[in-house]
Amino acid sequence: MLLKTIATGLVASVLLASTAFAQTPTTTSDRANTAAASSSSFQGDWRSSKVVGLNVYNDNNQNVGSINDLLMDKSGNIKAAVLSVGGFLGVGSQLVAIPFDKIKFVNEPVAYTGASNAPNAGNRPATTTTTGSATNSSSTTTTSKPNPWYPDHAVLNTTKDELKSMPEFKYSE
Repeated sequence: MLLKTIATGLVASVLLASTAFAQTPTTTSDRANTAAASSSSFQGDWRSSKVVGLNVYNDNNQNVGSINDLLMDKSGNIKAAVLSVGGFLGVGSQLVAIPFDKIKFVNEPVAYTGASNAPNAGNRPATTTTTGSATNSSSTTTTSKPNPWYPDHAVLNTTKDELKSMPEFKYSE
């Protein structure tokens, strides 16, 4: 009985091994070329996970809301952006749908003139300047470069009050 079990195991191993050897091996250079070709073909495209959550400003650099969701048709084209407008920390806010072509995306950080209307200055500073007591006793300026995978913010030519007066967007069941 033990001999039959060993023989069956040996035959099964040979059959599985022959299947593995029959496959054509892919070389490392083929995989590297495929990966390089696929990553370069998407250069300049944005990650939707990074677009959702972007702050939306009007032409006067006033924050009017943030992108809550993206709506697309069955072919994958984005048709609308759902904005969260009003409220405080998500409480009391309402959702409104805006045609996607009405929104303009900007790679540079929001320009502001003073600290009173600074749009969340801690997120991504445009420039950082150190003077005086730096370790090398010289002044240094660092400028952040735009991220190629998502824009800095969105701009919509409207006011927060106009958005609040729009009909509320609701997801249908």
